[in-house]
Amino acid sequence: MDTNLHTSYLFKAIDAYPYDLAETLESLNYALSYNENNAEALYLMGVVYAEQLHDYETAISYFEEAIAIKVELPKIYKSYINTLICTEEYEKAQKAIDFAKKLKGSDKAALLLYQGILYESQSKFKRAKKTYTAAVLSGLNNDFVRNAEEELNRVKKKLKLTNPKKDPKKKQKKEKGKKKK
Repeated sequence: MDTNLHTSYLFKAIDAYPYDLAETLESLNYALSYNENNAEALYLMGVVYAEQLHDYETAISYFEEAIAIKVELPKIYKSYINTLICTEEYEKAQKAIDFAKKLKGSDKAALLLYQGILYESQSKFKRAKKTYTAAVLSGLNNDFVRNAEEELNRVKKKLKLTNPKKDPKKKQKKEKGKKKK
């Protein structure tokens, strides 16, 4: 009976999120009271803390607890990686990306996108550009591809700002000045 109640509350939480946060939290708390080791409930609790409450440390602890229980649950990793990037825990984020890429059923294109975000966060714009390009090429739906293209365009602009090319007219003037001497 406990399993049925637990599952019922978990479904209520999934159904309520993100439109009714009070219902989501209440249902998650009930679900976790029936089964405190349910990776799905812990994952969703982490999402609530990260996306809605911006309490990243608590969110990370929920994600890590969920991973410890069910390491092969791919959907945890996108939210976990994003939260690690937000808290500038870049080394942990890279390890999570590397591990998640090996999981069956993981969204490889989304992981490429997060890899690009990680590089961009570290001001490694050339690597980010290359990774975003790979994400665009591996995207399987138009919304994802558009989003990845926006990321790619943004990092291209950053590359131009950080590596401004010299004005060709100035270069020609310098060369003419050298020829006259």
